[in-house]
Amino acid sequence: MKLGFRITCTTLCLAVAAFIAPFTLDAQQPGNENDRRSPMAVVARITTTPPVIDGRLDEEAWSLGEPITNFFQREPVEGEPVSERTEVRILADDDALYVGAWLYDRNADQIVTGERLRDANIQVADHFGIILDTYQDRQSGFIFATTPSAIEYDGQVANEGQGGRLPGGRRQQTGSSGGFNLNWDGSWEVATSRNGEGGYAEFRIPFSTLRYAGGSVQTWGLNMVRRIRRRNEESFWAPIPRQYTLMRLSMAGDLTGVPVPVRRAATVSPYVLASAERDYVNAPGDTDFPSDLGLDAKITLTPSLTLDLTTNTDFAQVEVDEQRTNLTRFPLFFPEKRPFFFENAGTFAAGTPRAADLFFSRRIGISPGGNAVPILGGGRLSGKVRGLGIGFLQVFTDGLDDDVETGVQENSFSVARVTRELPNRSRAGAMFVQRRATHDGDDVNRTYAVDGRLGIGEALSVDAWFGRTQTPGLTGSDTGMNVNVLYEIRDFSTSVQYRRIGEDFNPEVGFVNRVAYRYFDANIAKSIRTPSVSWIRDFSPHVNARYHFDLDGFLETGYFHIDPEFTTEGGGLFGPEFNFHTEGLKVPFEIAPGVIIPAGTYRAFVPSWEMRTDPSARLSARGVARVGQFFSGRRYGGDATITYRRGEMLTADLRLDHTIVRLEEGDFETTLLGLKVGYFFTPRIFVQTFLQYSDQADVWSVNARFGLLDTAGTGLYVVYNEAQESHGLRSLTGPMTRSFIVKYSRQLRVL
Repeated sequence: MKLGFRITCTTLCLAVAAFIAPFTLDAQQPGNENDRRSPMAVVARITTTPPVIDGRLDEEAWSLGEPITNFFQREPVEGEPVSERTEVRILADDDALYVGAWLYDRNADQIVTGERLRDANIQVADHFGIILDTYQDRQSGFIFATTPSAIEYDGQVANEGQGGRLPGGRRQQTGSSGGFNLNWDGSWEVATSRNGEGGYAEFRIPFSTLRYAGGSVQTWGLNMVRRIRRRNEESFWAPIPRQYTLMRLSMAGDLTGVPVPVRRAATVSPYVLASAERDYVNAPGDTDFPSDLGLDAKITLTPSLTLDLTTNTDFAQVEVDEQRTNLTRFPLFFPEKRPFFFENAGTFAAGTPRAADLFFSRRIGISPGGNAVPILGGGRLSGKVRGLGIGFLQVFTDGLDDDVETGVQENSFSVARVTRELPNRSRAGAMFVQRRATHDGDDVNRTYAVDGRLGIGEALSVDAWFGRTQTPGLTGSDTGMNVNVLYEIRDFSTSVQYRRIGEDFNPEVGFVNRVAYRYFDANIAKSIRTPSVSWIRDFSPHVNARYHFDLDGFLETGYFHIDPEFTTEGGGLFGPEFNFHTEGLKVPFEIAPGVIIPAGTYRAFVPSWEMRTDPSARLSARGVARVGQFFSGRRYGGDATITYRRGEMLTADLRLDHTIVRLEEGDFETTLLGLKVGYFFTPRIFVQTFLQYSDQADVWSVNARFGLLDTAGTGLYVVYNEAQESHGLRSLTGPMTRSFIVKYSRQLRVL
């Protein structure tokens, strides 16, 4: 009773502070968004030969464009002009938009080039990028960016990125959930060059890659960003306060005179695959040689409406998941990586990411045991019709009799989604999701949901959703809901969240990490600039409290976190963390083989230390060290990643996650090791190897890929996979599976 009272008081205090603090910070109150004057740029019509995309910007056509030169810092000094001259010109012809950027630099020899992999982490390199709000709804858009290495970095934005930041990890790590879909690959061209005066970037973005409303000459939302990495300086054309990113489309400028075509377009991407596979566990003497054919098609029905079709879909070229250590009672979330599900993924996003996703595409074509389930075919219709965002998905999967955990029957998956953007960052939406067994009409699961956001001024927003599921045989509470209130200004942010999930809330084509609970979350964060300490850019103390109660009021998980974080001028960070945990077990929990924790309530204090060095350096590191109480005993350990880069071509990541656990019920250790090495001959020709070891899975595994890419992720892939059973880091007991795969795909324009 006393514990519950303390938790309730803590949560209420944080909630009250969260709502009172904004009104006590009068000096930091933002102005009205409508009072902000948006800059304007004009597209120049090409009347000569179109530019050659070579990064040199010396063609006559570029003289037609009006120079755009006014860029203002977001970091380190908000509102100040960029330290190095920046000039951009935008052109168009009947087929494409052209963007040329003159990125002058008085110290051109200090430009940080970054790695050559598509969608690599651009935050650790010099880069230039644009965002296009083609519907001018101030909430959704397309990002195109590059580094001096001429990589293609692109993604789709929905709901202004849902208030998030541009992800710092690679595309394979970030997936496609939430408001920023980095895994979307558009068909476009980019080239760069450098000389003693700086760097230059040249984009060609076909109109067929974009989605937009009707009308021959349009005005789009536009913003542009430049980063000078050695200074950790970031500047924008349309000024952005430092609490926001490029995805803050409500603050974007205007691009006028865009001469968009109205013709239809269609592409097909056939593939052919040959492989050799051997299963040493179930069929040790047999080697199979499967081969396959398949096809993806993309048809632009209108400039704003796209139909995607797929048959006999295969994802052999996709990088494997990164293993993680799990010391909880609940499943881990792994992001979607398969290309077919990337187009307009934000349209289908509803719920609470990574906690209660109402639609999670990884439930299609992947069995409960983690095996690939054949996708027979399907289609997706997405885009906008008369101001409504629509998304319809239909996919059919085959059965799978030999899944390691359970057999999987043939299924039909259906998703329908409608959204409407409203003024001042607001929106409303509804969703329907269904899984039905193809040969058993009674085996069905459905999810119904409504969701929305209410924006109040620039700083305050309220997000909410309500959902209900239908599952034969389940008669308990089948509803779920979530409300989140966020207030964010330049140097202060606060949020309060409440979620309730019923005991029979069962979105089978979604992701729910636990059921039958009430969840409370309150967060307060402050940003303090430290000009008196030259090597520290920001001091960011924050406090977070979150608690999971079951529906009877029993505390299942409690977490109180205090973190005085320091960020350095070079982009590193460090600081202690103070974590107070509570775990309530109603039934015993087997945390490791033979180690069973009895039912009861366990409290723990776990201090830790977080550190990250300059991520743009040739050699960098990041990690967390932890020590403290853990259930009936203690734990020691942490995780660390060391990254080595040699120029543009070689990148290596070594990760170690190790924990020593000493409990009254028994002792154990967990070890997770990962080595990822990539060599990039060009941005489209690469070799990558990913070696992993997990003692929780007792497996050593390797995934090696060679890619010779064409456009939009098509091209030649050569893939080798192997898994070895292991009973220790240095104890290999024999192979489990091996496969060698060659896949070739090609995008063909047919209309």
